[in-house]
Amino acid sequence: MANNLELLRLFAAAAEADSFKAAAHRLAVSPQAVTRAVQQLEQQLGELLFHRSTRHVRLTRFGEEFALQARQQLQQLDALLNRRQQQPKEAEGLVRLTAPRSMRQVLMPVLNNFMLDHPAIQLDIRLTDQLSDVVDDQIDIGVRAGVIRDNRFIARTVGAVSMWVVASPTLLQQRAEPQHPAELADWPLTGMMDVNTGRPWLWYFRQGQHWQPRQFRLLVTEAEAELDAVLCGVGIGQLANFTAHQAVRDGRLIRLLADYQPDPWPLSVYRPQRGPVPERIRLLYDHLVRQLSLLDWSDPG
Repeated sequence: MANNLELLRLFAAAAEADSFKAAAHRLAVSPQAVTRAVQQLEQQLGELLFHRSTRHVRLTRFGEEFALQARQQLQQLDALLNRRQQQPKEAEGLVRLTAPRSMRQVLMPVLNNFMLDHPAIQLDIRLTDQLSDVVDDQIDIGVRAGVIRDNRFIARTVGAVSMWVVASPTLLQQRAEPQHPAELADWPLTGMMDVNTGRPWLWYFRQGQHWQPRQFRLLVTEAEAELDAVLCGVGIGQLANFTAHQAVRDGRLIRLLADYQPDPWPLSVYRPQRGPVPERIRLLYDHLVRQLSLLDWSDPG
């Protein structure tokens, strides 16, 4: 048995044609299918829709009124289902994005330029180091350092994140630079607190080695605060390359223990797999992939 939507489509075609046969030819169905649809509608409505004779069919007065209503409803439904073709030329709407708080100085210029180019798109930016459920929180796009193995996501690698041990020239004037990670224990250190565990982040070195300092002169929850402290000579820190790169290039920070640098982590832009991708999300996703791929955080030395 045909559903009500199909019945309305067959009836509307019959109402505009000279005969059920002509309506059937237009819809590429059998004349019997049109006849059954009209009969089924008449049974549901309790009213005749057509006057029938051996030579032609003609709408009843009730059928004329019902045909008008049916056409209006079908037009509204077609408009609803074809929104993609009827969308305005300029993409619009809300996009939710999440990224580590430490990437604020890198991401915000990229996002600000995007918003200037697309004034009808609104961004909800969640800069946080807390792990969030991207699917449950209805996040549209994320940026993350590390391998993404979740098959619910579509991810593009846009760069590599390296961890650099750095210090200010002022601090290093006090004594000879450390030549081995074990010597760091004799220096004042800065560190980042992992808000997910409540413990300081480990320091990472080559071949998968890591180290947990026994004490820190300064612990913070924001990468920019740690950068400021290291620049002032408060202590030696291990910072992401995108955080320390400009200061190293300018000579305000000096890289240490480069031979012990750990393997870099991939930096990815990702989005959940949710079927069709709205234009506003596709535009931002492509923009982030393109712009972040252009950034150079390699060792300026």
